[in-house]
Amino acid sequence: MNHRADCFHFRGDIPCAPHKQRGVHCDGCPEFRARTGRILLIKLGAAGDVIRTTPLLAPLMRDHPDHALTWVTDFPALVPRVVPDVRPLDVATLLWLRHTAFDLAINLDKDRPACALLREVKAARKVGFTLGDDGLCRPVTDGVSPAMAAAVEAKFLTGLFDDVNRDCRLSYLQEIFGICGYAFAGEPYVLDRPEPAPEFDLPTGAPLVGLNTGCGGRWTSRLWPESNWAELARGLRTAGLNVVLLGGPDEHAKNTRLAAATGACYPGHFDLRTFIGLVDRCDVVVTAVTMAMHIALGLGRRLVLINNIFNPHEFELYGRGVIVQPPQPCACYFQPRCTAPSFCLDSLQPAALQAATLDLLGRP
Repeated sequence: MNHRADCFHFRGDIPCAPHKQRGVHCDGCPEFRARTGRILLIKLGAAGDVIRTTPLLAPLMRDHPDHALTWVTDFPALVPRVVPDVRPLDVATLLWLRHTAFDLAINLDKDRPACALLREVKAARKVGFTLGDDGLCRPVTDGVSPAMAAAVEAKFLTGLFDDVNRDCRLSYLQEIFGICGYAFAGEPYVLDRPEPAPEFDLPTGAPLVGLNTGCGGRWTSRLWPESNWAELARGLRTAGLNVVLLGGPDEHAKNTRLAAATGACYPGHFDLRTFIGLVDRCDVVVTAVTMAMHIALGLGRRLVLINNIFNPHEFELYGRGVIVQPPQPCACYFQPRCTAPSFCLDSLQPAALQAATLDLLGRP
């Protein structure tokens, strides 16, 4: 019995998808596609950044339709099913990569493990960030076009100097598309909805606004005060909207208190896929810069984004969102902890977020 190791669908160690679905064998298989090469995409984290890298799949798959694509990441569950080969960065992956040749290898992370990985793999072309002999990140400027070299050098500098980062007027997507030789043209996020869709006991009869009240324990400089979340929840409910509280285990106690104090719905915290299903039920999501922001964008939800410490130009909201910043300028640019005499987010009033939410819903 013959097998076609040169087929796009061939896995080598397990049955291919056409065989599992229709029982076909390689001889005379109507779905044979010659695999013309391999592409490696390295985007380890953070979770939100993995989601907002997915628009890059559109031009990569358009220009390399018969290349096998492998994505190495710390968050495999967030990579969409359209990617045929998703691998965590572990010993098994490293062993395989050391003995596999790629036509194109892309690394969009500047941390040392990702840069070391791009340096180590065998690839005809390398794009993004690699490791220098000094053990530190450096942009790949050899073997790429002048425009790509300029783009990766610019992205490299925004990570080194806060003033350069502040002056940047490109979104993250414009930056990574430029690094890879493309022009961003509004390509959407690609995020799989859970199947079957999870069920929740949520209020009905009015638009549902999701309030994502956390931002992770590391970046407390983005954390809007709990009392303001309570006032916003009450105001939205008074305006005739339904409110559901969103968060993970770190926000459970807070969201339980907020639900008791405001009457907002709090169904609890869930695993990632179920959380995606919950966000998908919302008409508008109000959140700081978190994974929930990227999930909302990936699901096509409307978004009110609270931002203080990041360059607002980096966010692509696809015309479905608005960025609300505190009137007091933030003095802690890109810092996980507030070091200023007064916390800028204390100056951001719930009324501003309520007005932005109502505006997105077309309500006075």
